[in-house]
This record gives sequence, structure tokens and C-alpha cells, in this order.
Amino acid sequence: MIDVPWKIFSQTGDIEAYLLMKEIEESFELNENKDHEDELEDTHL
Repeated sequence: MIDVPWKIFSQTGDIEAYLLMKEIEESFELNENKDHEDELEDTHL
């Protein structure tokens, strides 16, 4: 999913594509962190 905005940015230099890629990365990181926290909560029950 991140590959498309990166390819657009690398070929065109379009800053909007770069910013979209960064938003997608942050969203993935937030979801991964939340999933990891949920796993930790489940093991402490």
C-alpha cells in the first residue's frame, strides 16, 4: 500500500504523495502498537 505513493513521489516529486505515504506509515504504526498493547493486556489477565 505504501509502495504506490512512494513510486508516485519518486517519479514526480509530488509532495502530496509523500505526505500520503507518511500518513499511511503512521496509521500502520499506530495499529501495530495498539495490537501489541492488546496482546500484552490479554496475557496479564
